[in-house]
Amino acid sequence: MSMQTDDYRTQYTLETFSFLPEFNADEVYDQIVYIINQGWTPALEHEDPANASAHYWGMWKLPLFGTRDPNEVLVELDACRAAYPNHLIRLIGYDNYTQCQGHNFVVYRPRGM
Repeated sequence: MSMQTDDYRTQYTLETFSFLPEFNADEVYDQIVYIINQGWTPALEHEDPANASAHYWGMWKLPLFGTRDPNEVLVELDACRAAYPNHLIRLIGYDNYTQCQGHNFVVYRPRGM
């Protein structure tokens, strides 16, 4: 993680898409479809902004193994956001062939971040 200013609350650059404006709902949906179409397993992680670079992020439930429905991922995203409204939330696409993350980006930032 690199910080663009000295104040960690001002702006995080946590992943590939950090330089872009925040994704709208359709763009997030398109990224979920991309993850599923690659055959990757979607998963969600969350973390308090103050600890985002200090350690591993907590996983929201188990990864959504075998899901082919982007709406199922959106339901879990909404549930995670309701449970942790002050946390950053990251969407990950796990590639079971290479045993690593094929894709990840922050899908939710608390207000003021």
